[in-house]
Amino acid sequence: MKKSLVRVVLPGIITIALVGYTLGEEILAGRSPSLSSFALIHFAGYLFFLLMPVEALVPIYQAEGHAGTTLILIAVSTAIVAEIIDYCIGRAISDRVIYDLIGEKRYLRFKNSIDKWGGWAILFFNLFPLSSSVLSLVAGMMRYSARRALMYSVAGLTLKYFTIVYFFDLVSSWLS
Repeated sequence: MKKSLVRVVLPGIITIALVGYTLGEEILAGRSPSLSSFALIHFAGYLFFLLMPVEALVPIYQAEGHAGTTLILIAVSTAIVAEIIDYCIGRAISDRVIYDLIGEKRYLRFKNSIDKWGGWAILFFNLFPLSSSVLSLVAGMMRYSARRALMYSVAGLTLKYFTIVYFFDLVSSWLS
C-alpha cells in the first residue's frame, strides 16, 4: 500500500511543483507564459512517471499569442526527447526482470504482437493524451526497433499537435 501511494503522490507533488514554479512565477510577475515554461512542462509531461495532459497547454499558449508552428515544433521535439528517455529506461530493464513480471511465455507472445502491430500502436497512441510515454517505455522493454518507434512517434505527435493548433485557430476565427 505504501509503495503504490508513493508512486502516485510523489509524481503528483513533482508535477504540482513544476507547473507551480514555472507558470506561477510568470503569472505572479505579470508576464504571459513563456515558451521556455511551455517546453519544460511539456517535456516533463511526456516522461512516463509524470503523466500530465500537456496537450491542453497548446491552446492556452496560442491564446497568449505564441505561433502555432512554434508550439508544434517545441511540443514534438520535447515529447520526442522525453519518449527517447522513456524508451531507454524500458530498454535498460533486463529480460529477467520482465520475465519475472509477466512470464517468459507471455513476454514472447506479447513481443510477437508488438513486432507485428507496434508501429501502428505507437502512431495511434501518440494521437491521444497520456498514453504514448508509457507505450515508449513498453516498446523499449519489448526491444522494439528504436528507429521505427521514433518514426511512428514523430508522425503521431506531429499529426496530433497540428490538429490541436488547427482546431484552435478554427474555433478562434468562428468566435471573433
